[in-house]
Amino acid sequence: MIVGVPKEVKVKEHRIAIVPSGVKSLCQAGHSVLIQQGAGLGCGIKDDSFRQVGAQILASAEELWDRAEIVIKVKEPIPQEYDLIKPGQILLTFLHLAAVEELAALLCQKKVSAIGYETIELGDGTLPALIPMSEVAGRVAVQMGALCLERQHGGKGLLLGGVPGVRRGKVTIIGGGIVGTNAAKIAVGLGAKVEVLDTSQQRLRYLEDLFGSKLSTLSSNPESIERSVSEADLVIGAVLKTGSKAPRLVSKAMVASMEAGSAIVDVAIDQGGSIETIRPTTHDDPMFIEQGVIHYGVTNIPACVPQTSTYALTNVSHKYLLKIANMGFEGAIASDSALKRGVNTAYGSVVHKAVKQAIMDH
Repeated sequence: MIVGVPKEVKVKEHRIAIVPSGVKSLCQAGHSVLIQQGAGLGCGIKDDSFRQVGAQILASAEELWDRAEIVIKVKEPIPQEYDLIKPGQILLTFLHLAAVEELAALLCQKKVSAIGYETIELGDGTLPALIPMSEVAGRVAVQMGALCLERQHGGKGLLLGGVPGVRRGKVTIIGGGIVGTNAAKIAVGLGAKVEVLDTSQQRLRYLEDLFGSKLSTLSSNPESIERSVSEADLVIGAVLKTGSKAPRLVSKAMVASMEAGSAIVDVAIDQGGSIETIRPTTHDDPMFIEQGVIHYGVTNIPACVPQTSTYALTNVSHKYLLKIANMGFEGAIASDSALKRGVNTAYGSVVHKAVKQAIMDH
């Protein structure tokens, strides 16, 4: 099959969906790989590195989309790419269609078989392709939150870890999954006072076993969220419902209760956001102030560390690409239940139950 890897066009999106070792394995299996010129430069991979292992480098995105049977990306196609999508193509990327209904409609119209990395799901509910990006996003979220708290960005000028004789900052993390756990690791490491809220008692027990007395846990409900948010210097939204829009857990009134100059980072923004006052932002203009609170709503957080993120993603995603190339779309999803659960659109319809429900509910 012909696999196409276009250069990402989202603002400051420097990741790429394949690395040279992946190209080599595809070529050895008899497939052709087309890569747009300069697609890997943002994460330190030169065109020659791809060329040396068998890839063909194309200057034009139009030619690449036109020739490719499978297109692999990191982020969902944005409007300037919509006309490039060819009817009947296979698309493998992060999709987040619950928050991008017009893309879902287009993929159905063009009968694209689209698999979202974020919905590839193992039998135990684990999301293998999402986990590495969630690990990165959770860790970066605290770094960005610390930046938001700096005075030159409008923050209260607070150092999360404090210094002897001065109070530490309080970090409230809503959601104790992969994002929340990784955010907690960094926040605890910085010396902040950390509180994690989750609806799962089992998850809270795990976090207490992992961190001991270095953080506190709370059962998540409207009252506990309201209290914890009002006391926080930094709130991190870290909730996920696979394929669905993020639940709105922090109201405008809760945000207004925070001290002026506090900060919010909502990692769930690419699924619509879990905080009422959040809106999507970009790496070019990442922050805005609402209710006196600094908000960070970048929808592709891991793109700020593209070298780490690219290798972390391709370490787990490449096997799915290789399976599709070797077996075709139908054969691959028939042989791999996790991959089948990842299908968002096929045969002209939205086929992922949670994605479909989210679009219908909107």
